[in-house]
Amino acid sequence: MKLKTMLIGLAAAAVISTPAMAVGGLKDAYKDAFVIGAALNSGEIMGNNKLADAIVAKHFNSISPENDLKWENIQPGPERYNFTVPDAYVALGEKNHFYTVGHVLVWHSQTPSWVFEGKNGGPATKEELLARLKDHIFTVVGRYKGKIKSWDVVNEVVGDDGKMRQSPWYKIGGEELFVKAFQWAHEADPAAELTYNDYNIENPNKRAEALAFVKRMKAAGAPITQVGIQGHYTLDVPDLKLLDDTISDFAKLGVKIAITELDIDVLPRPNLGATADVAVHLAEDPKLNPYVHGLPEAVQQKLAERYATVFAICLKHKDVITRVTLWGVTDADTWHNGWPIPNRTAHSLLFDRAGNAKPAVDAIIAVAQH
Repeated sequence: MKLKTMLIGLAAAAVISTPAMAVGGLKDAYKDAFVIGAALNSGEIMGNNKLADAIVAKHFNSISPENDLKWENIQPGPERYNFTVPDAYVALGEKNHFYTVGHVLVWHSQTPSWVFEGKNGGPATKEELLARLKDHIFTVVGRYKGKIKSWDVVNEVVGDDGKMRQSPWYKIGGEELFVKAFQWAHEADPAAELTYNDYNIENPNKRAEALAFVKRMKAAGAPITQVGIQGHYTLDVPDLKLLDDTISDFAKLGVKIAITELDIDVLPRPNLGATADVAVHLAEDPKLNPYVHGLPEAVQQKLAERYATVFAICLKHKDVITRVTLWGVTDADTWHNGWPIPNRTAHSLLFDRAGNAKPAVDAIIAVAQH
């Protein structure tokens, strides 16, 4: 039986099977395979959302910080760090024995402009930029040594054109900067999993360069141990056979795989497909926000089947998959409410705005039971 046919059959069976919630939460269903994570916003980290807290406690055993460990928040100015929320995040992970993830050290977005500015005007020199990065990594990773188990070290360095993204990091520091980022992160915490994280690397053209990048990093001495496939999907894109192929391709390089930012956008987004390019913005249009009053049953079932198929593929590769993380807890949290179109009513996650589990939750659990 072809893989696609098998997975679709398994997912469909999971969707229509008897509800499986009696086994407990998602983390219990997958306890012998990989950890199940959720990205938390600052309110959830600080304990201000009891609804989300209860869902996380029941269903997840890993957490990621949505924004609070990104450079603009944790180091907004030179020699000025803000550890209030990050410290609370790490304490939450320790208290609940979560597999705690750090996100993110090197990214072209949400990095303050001062990082790339020279002390004497103009762009920073390579030496200036490397010095700032080294300080940031040793300060942040060192502070949470042994507490944060996995770091997204380098994020989104390959463009959708299949070439290296021309970010300030790359233009000033070249690939040497990425190598040093991994090396410094390893020095700061030798036990931490170190991840290269990207979106759309299921796309064969982009995947080819991402694979080549990992090979170059390893050849240059970067202690990269994991590749993160973000998993920002729609109901139709990508063909999930590409996810299966992508996991296999990266596993051949001797790295582990994590699905780091999974969500499935059910709303129309003309000519965009599955992307996570934060630079993309479309105009607000009521026709592109059709489910303000709830998700129709047919769409709900399609969402459940889509999620079930993703988890079936991950379960197939459980020997190399370390975790699957949802990018948010409930639909109230998903970034799809404001991106790529503002003021949308998105339905991208596993729990609705009232905290109710969608049919997708039972479908995912049923996959683990087949």
